[in-house]
Amino acid sequence: MSKTVWCISKYAVPLKYGYGHRLFSLAREFNRLGHHAMVITSNSSHLSKRPTLESTYSQETIDGVETMWIRTLQYSGSGSVRRVMSWLDFEFKLWRMPKRSLPRPDVVIVSSLSLLTILNGYRLKRRFNCRLIFEIRDIWPLTLIEEGGFSRRNPLVAFLAWVERFGYRKADAIVGTMPNLAEHVRGVIGSSENCHCMPLGYDPALYRAPDPLPEDYEERYIPKRKFIVGYAGSIGVTNALETLIECAEEMAGRDDVHFLLVGDGGLLDGFKARTAGLTNITFAPPVGKSQVPMILRHCDVLYFGAKPSIVWRYGQSLNKLIDYMMAGKPIIASYSGYPSMIDEAECGLFVPANDVAALREAILAYSQRSEEELEEIGQRGKDWILAHRSYERIAQEYSKLLD
Repeated sequence: MSKTVWCISKYAVPLKYGYGHRLFSLAREFNRLGHHAMVITSNSSHLSKRPTLESTYSQETIDGVETMWIRTLQYSGSGSVRRVMSWLDFEFKLWRMPKRSLPRPDVVIVSSLSLLTILNGYRLKRRFNCRLIFEIRDIWPLTLIEEGGFSRRNPLVAFLAWVERFGYRKADAIVGTMPNLAEHVRGVIGSSENCHCMPLGYDPALYRAPDPLPEDYEERYIPKRKFIVGYAGSIGVTNALETLIECAEEMAGRDDVHFLLVGDGGLLDGFKARTAGLTNITFAPPVGKSQVPMILRHCDVLYFGAKPSIVWRYGQSLNKLIDYMMAGKPIIASYSGYPSMIDEAECGLFVPANDVAALREAILAYSQRSEEELEEIGQRGKDWILAHRSYERIAQEYSKLLD
């Protein structure tokens, strides 16, 4: 039966603005399945560019998906006070949003972040007598405690913990993009029978025709005739790049192996200063999401790292690994957590988090393999993603939760 679905997330953004969010991909696939899905989002984020809105509420149809933009407070830093203020601004304006002109929802999907949106989601559930799905992409406030160093007694953490419990109890279904969220939900409310895994997927449009790199980018930043260990993404405290940097330092005497890091972030300047004398590492400026595949195709292996944390006990949920596997390259993961699709696809190696020696040995082992062997390993990852992670397939499974 056809359902009208409101997909709500402060950070949902379409591919046309350079990032691409699963809610837009899912909404598009829901529509193809015969449902009527719309996305409600904001124009403020530290992750991507957003439209400039003339009014508080603006409607637009993007790739066949009805979209309601809410103009909210702008901010820049992920850890800034203005980010929290922007959350509150979004929730207030979502509460005030004119709804009579919108199709009455049968289902409301609230996708974190912001976690606070589940409060508005519950209000909408009561008002429209509709089904409420609470989608978790980042486990808050656990991430704030483990990655941000906040105390459990911090007032913001305590409030978010209450919001989390409230959402788990009031939602008709809980969806996690990570594979083992059910264990966490059981620890919070004592039950997880309504918890389901709906993983991240890939959008074929992003990989069908990648945009070219800026002029002279390849010549300036990508070395020739080297075994390239690549990383593309944020250069911040949660990415465990210290392990990769230390490995590059230890391998400074090898002219055949080069480390290429593409991105920006709070730790970039410090890493540049630390490695200023090394010739086996390059820091390249960030490129657009649609240009990332052009970077990755020049690498021989790709690095993913995560610091030891309770958060990873419940599995990872990172777009980065989708990009890596779609690039058809072997992956070396410095990660001690719940096994991921790298295991299932047999397209790379796990080494213990923070273990520089193990990382070095894995890089050396791959550097001794032939191009054909590396291509075969990487292709297994791409084939697995194509077979299991299309948003068309995920939406078909997800749509069972709409009833």
